[in-house]
Amino acid sequence: MTQARHELAQQTMAYVLAGGRGSRLKEMTDIRAKPAVFFGGKTRIIDFALSNAVNSGIRRIGVATQYKAHSLIRHLQRGWSFFRAERNESLDILPASQQMDEENWYKGTADAVTQNINVLRGYGPKYILVLAGDHIYKQDYSVMIEQHVKTGAKVTVGCIEVPRDEARAFGVMGVDANDKILEFVEKPENPPAMPGDESRALASMGIYVFEAEYLYELLEKDNDDPDSSHDFGNDIIPDIVAQGGAYAHPFGRSCVMSGLEDRPYWRDVGTIDAYWQANIDLTDFKPELDLYTQNWPIWTYSELTPPAKFIHNEEGRRGSATSSMVSGGCIISGSQLHRCLLFTGVRTHSFAELEGVIVLPYADIGRNAKLKNCIVDRGAMIPEGLVVGEDAEADAKRFRRTENGICLITQKMIDKLDG
Repeated sequence: MTQARHELAQQTMAYVLAGGRGSRLKEMTDIRAKPAVFFGGKTRIIDFALSNAVNSGIRRIGVATQYKAHSLIRHLQRGWSFFRAERNESLDILPASQQMDEENWYKGTADAVTQNINVLRGYGPKYILVLAGDHIYKQDYSVMIEQHVKTGAKVTVGCIEVPRDEARAFGVMGVDANDKILEFVEKPENPPAMPGDESRALASMGIYVFEAEYLYELLEKDNDDPDSSHDFGNDIIPDIVAQGGAYAHPFGRSCVMSGLEDRPYWRDVGTIDAYWQANIDLTDFKPELDLYTQNWPIWTYSELTPPAKFIHNEEGRRGSATSSMVSGGCIISGSQLHRCLLFTGVRTHSFAELEGVIVLPYADIGRNAKLKNCIVDRGAMIPEGLVVGEDAEADAKRFRRTENGICLITQKMIDKLDG
């Protein structure tokens, strides 16, 4: 990082929007917000945005919470309490309805910042970096902030390239050759194409850079507008585009890659299928996302656990794992795992067979269980002999099964099997 970018990062406060439920993850977000969902064996989804900020040199961070925030707040308190005020560092947890009155839940992404303007002003940052707390990626935000300053933009919007037929799910930008945003439309039927490539479009990552005082003025004006939905994508950004002050920042310019990845990596793991695929992809010989580099660590709360243990060495009862990731505290007792990802403290018992299975922390897989293409929720106790992944009709009656054949198994679903 250059000295200039380092100085810009020090003048910036990151504001992470982490209040969303993530309803497409179904039962996985019944008791936790989407940013608090586990990912990658040890981390939570929000750890990626927070780690990007810290690794980019940004040490003042606010996290706006709302939906079922207890597990998220507990994780932040346990894993992100290393900031020191005497070094001008801070991490503020900002629940909805606390700042303006006792009835206002966050009405939209912009309102989630508006309600905490006094907190932001108290730190006196020159720039505000607004982040979504529910995506998986590695990015040096200081590169984006530097572009914002050099172009004199009113807002700089982080964007990724996506096929045009997939862009209907995003806010999409039409830009000129100098990255100036000419139009910004939410979930359009006919997304504008990238310059020089009719097959692709630029989709918003939900990342914005503003000068702080300018942002406060915008938000206070928006707050007084009864017709506004108080949302960045619907209200704030289109207005700045119309005034000619918005610029795009393509993700490829600031994506952090170790040299092993083939292309910039960004994922919205907001569906059961996408979540399963992104986690299982990590078990590949050459994963698209490299978590093993020390140059850009993903910080998190790390429990004190013993190493994973594999026991029994008999024919048909051998603790083994191939093309898999197994976290600390796991005991693989006479079970066979292939292409699996196990989080902390999982137990698998004799003669169990797992393939394409994500097992969240402290779940227990009973003897003779045979699981394929599943997500086992935290703490779930899989009974002896349970078979999942062989009979689609039976799976759909007992568990949450997607059209692609991925089954989500929770303890409540297990309890109903005996009912």
